[in-house]
Amino acid sequence: MKFKLLATSLAVTLALAGCVSNAGNQAANTVQAQANNKVFSQDYVLEELENGLRVMVVKTDYPDVVSVHIPVSVGSRDEVEQGRTGFAHFFEHMMFKGSKKYPKDVYADILKNSGVDNRAYTTNDYTNYYLSFSKQHLDKVLEIEADIFQNLTYTEAQFRTEALTVKGEYLKNNANPLRQLLSAVRKEAFDKHTYKHTTMGFFEDIEAMPDQMAYGQTFFERFYNPEYVSLVIVGDVDPQETIAMVKKHWGGWERGDYVSKVPQEPKQNAPKYVHKQSEGLPGHWLLVSYKGSAWQSETKDRAALDLISDLYFSETSELYQQLVVEKQIASQMLTYNPETKDPGLRHVFVKVENAEDLVTVRDAINQTYAKARTELVNEDKLNALKSNRKYSFINGLDSSGAIASRLAEYMHFERDPEVINQLYATADAITAEDIKAIANKYFVDSNRTTVTMSALDSIDGFDSEVSLQALVEQANQPVTRHFNVVDKSNSSPLVDVNLLFYTGAAADPQGKKGLAAMTAAMIANGGSQNKAYKEIQKAMYPIAGSFNYQIDKEMLSLRGRVHKDNIEQWYSLVSEQLLNPGFRADDFSRLKKEILDNIKAGLKSSNDEELGKEVLYHKLYQGHPYESYNFGDLSDLEALTLEDVKAFYNQQLTQAKLNVGITGDMPEDIKAKLFADLAKLPKGDETRLDIPDAPALQGRHATIVEKSAKSTAVSFGFPIDTIRSHKDWTALWLVRSYFGEHRNSNSFLYQRIRETRGMNYGDYAYIEYFPRGMFQTVPDANLGRSEQIFQVWLRPLRSNNDAHFATRVALFELDKLIKEGMNEADFVATRNFLTNYVAQLVSSQDRQLGYAMDSQFYNIEGFVDYVRKQLASLSVEDVNRVIRENLQTEHIQYVFVTGDGKDMAQRLAQETPSPLSYNSEKPDQLLQEDKHIASYKLDIPKQNIEVLEVSSVFE
Repeated sequence: MKFKLLATSLAVTLALAGCVSNAGNQAANTVQAQANNKVFSQDYVLEELENGLRVMVVKTDYPDVVSVHIPVSVGSRDEVEQGRTGFAHFFEHMMFKGSKKYPKDVYADILKNSGVDNRAYTTNDYTNYYLSFSKQHLDKVLEIEADIFQNLTYTEAQFRTEALTVKGEYLKNNANPLRQLLSAVRKEAFDKHTYKHTTMGFFEDIEAMPDQMAYGQTFFERFYNPEYVSLVIVGDVDPQETIAMVKKHWGGWERGDYVSKVPQEPKQNAPKYVHKQSEGLPGHWLLVSYKGSAWQSETKDRAALDLISDLYFSETSELYQQLVVEKQIASQMLTYNPETKDPGLRHVFVKVENAEDLVTVRDAINQTYAKARTELVNEDKLNALKSNRKYSFINGLDSSGAIASRLAEYMHFERDPEVINQLYATADAITAEDIKAIANKYFVDSNRTTVTMSALDSIDGFDSEVSLQALVEQANQPVTRHFNVVDKSNSSPLVDVNLLFYTGAAADPQGKKGLAAMTAAMIANGGSQNKAYKEIQKAMYPIAGSFNYQIDKEMLSLRGRVHKDNIEQWYSLVSEQLLNPGFRADDFSRLKKEILDNIKAGLKSSNDEELGKEVLYHKLYQGHPYESYNFGDLSDLEALTLEDVKAFYNQQLTQAKLNVGITGDMPEDIKAKLFADLAKLPKGDETRLDIPDAPALQGRHATIVEKSAKSTAVSFGFPIDTIRSHKDWTALWLVRSYFGEHRNSNSFLYQRIRETRGMNYGDYAYIEYFPRGMFQTVPDANLGRSEQIFQVWLRPLRSNNDAHFATRVALFELDKLIKEGMNEADFVATRNFLTNYVAQLVSSQDRQLGYAMDSQFYNIEGFVDYVRKQLASLSVEDVNRVIRENLQTEHIQYVFVTGDGKDMAQRLAQETPSPLSYNSEKPDQLLQEDKHIASYKLDIPKQNIEVLEVSSVFE
């Protein structure tokens, strides 16, 4: 019988048979090569004597020791007469009473002096007697056992006394909760078949057993006949000599003629449930049992059911990890699937500490069976399991006793050891489709019997049966996708997935700024319901898988990469993070601390340039959804709760807002599962955020952020109406490139401020949001916005004076550009540069995917083609018109980040000249221009100048 223990510290390596063998299978250290690919490949002699006795002899290389097993094909299954259950087990006891020739004391003395280990056990379908000893005693052991089997002798007193012993054993065993559960479920599940009672029998029959001596003799005479018996002899023996010994001692045994007529169980028509109250029982138990298949070695049902049990309920299964390891709802979980001749029960036991968790566990088991019926198991996982089972079996054949024990387990079915090889050959041929089909055949509501057991008199939530079929039908409904897909699959072994939601910081409620970022962090950098984040990291490490997030105003991107060889493992992790986030308090506390620290110690303390750019956006979008920093305000972040995160997740991460990007060689089955899983997200109605126009900027304004700084960073800009989908965007993008291409030494501002005057590291212009510019040379994808600004970023200057001068240079050149426009030569050169350069923006696989998804957001064609077509159609006149229509200097917001805010404010208010000095000679033309620029008016009214302590920013 197979009993798989799954729960830790479960002191129930109990044999669920009447009496139990102590023989155990210890795994071998090496795996022997198997001839003909058979799991049982030892040479053997198999012979049936004229009286029907079947003899199998296996010679092994284990010296001296011999193991004899005598399986008798009678078990509790054959106890067909009412009121007379338990006799198969009872005779397991009585067979130790001896015979007239070898009375109990004589028999026991001989075996003791011969060092014979003599034991037995009873199951549903057979009773097995087994002995181990040194080979010189083989003939005597065979003689004694043959005489007892043919001439068992006992007195009435011995019979009655042993009946009391059996009663005591029943009471002892019945204290075990698993035995109580098994007794309850079998009694409830079966109406006619003898599997209704356990191998011990019904208690009332055991109590009546002392007065059943006459029937006992009848039972013995029916079944203890050679046609019911096999001899399995394994060890350091000569097979032919051993067969001769058997014939000498067992050949004269006369054949019987009794055939047991076991009643057929009628089809169960509805699920069943029973609650068993067990006084003083610690914890609470759930047993879910389904009727399975009859013994079949050459058809797939039995083997597939065993595989399903391991796939879905073993300690490596998702359910075990969820209930026992992660959530720790269950303290114990185990399966028991006895191999029975007729359709028997397949069991899943779970123990919980809290009664209310029984419903949760029952529903989780139901969901797991629904999964087995509706999803195809991964073929690699299935093949790995089949290989493991096969070699685990082989590894267990590591002694003569282990080999004999295994053979005895199977010999009783057809009295042929080849059934073992047939069973494993059948298992090898099972496919994922077979698993699903057989799950649908057996795991149906009408095949189920459920038992709860507790000290309580009832369990809430079990008043009515739950429907597995309803779950299956729900899962099998055609999946209607309500999300968009950008499928850029190719032959690359690297697979990139981008789950882009059209939501973000602009959706943060008032007083909860930073909620979108916190939610994204909890998904990508937090645990799932089944795994803690550190376990996810540990699992990701060997496969070099990634999963992270990016947050902006209207886009929340969850993206990752993995090699296609590892995509199943990667997807099993990230799908749980997205669809079943853990929302754990420890993750929430950790991630909130990280975001707060990044704002305090990162942005505000040590990144003056990024701070200036973010303050510029903050000032330009007062009262607008874009007003707050993407990662929130400090006070709002401090006040956020886990419930806030859960609410945002449920409201904003919907299918309607989801855009799925895929590139690389993703297997079709994983792709199908991805789409099916994402279809479980709420449908939602809003496809994207409704963003109002930017607030109108009137006049010129300056915000000075004072902090500890040895240089002064400058950013200025104003809102524009031209976004990427606008017909004039490419022309404006060309102007931006000419005026201040990011990190490019050929741009105009770079040449005028850095190259010619040596004032700072670089000077750039933008018409789209470009964060993290100090760390990268090209902009990230998935920063799509409905509103944009024109922005000039001057890298930190040496002093307030230099910052003032550089700002005047930038404004002077911008005014000049607006007035004079670009000349033909600059236009052509910039167009040529961009036509060739644009491909570098999408030079990697993930960037190609990201830009493709951005094109979908803006409803334009592929980015490179879009830009090149537009560039090719442009003229310098078009570009200069776009300059006049989009650029201006009358309404500007300036931001300065400096160590002396008062000085900077005074300079701006008083239009203080900002002369520039050099440490080398410069052309007179430049010096004359510098004199003009040093007093070039920024025209910022004093009342429009404010100085902020950095501590007040993003508070």
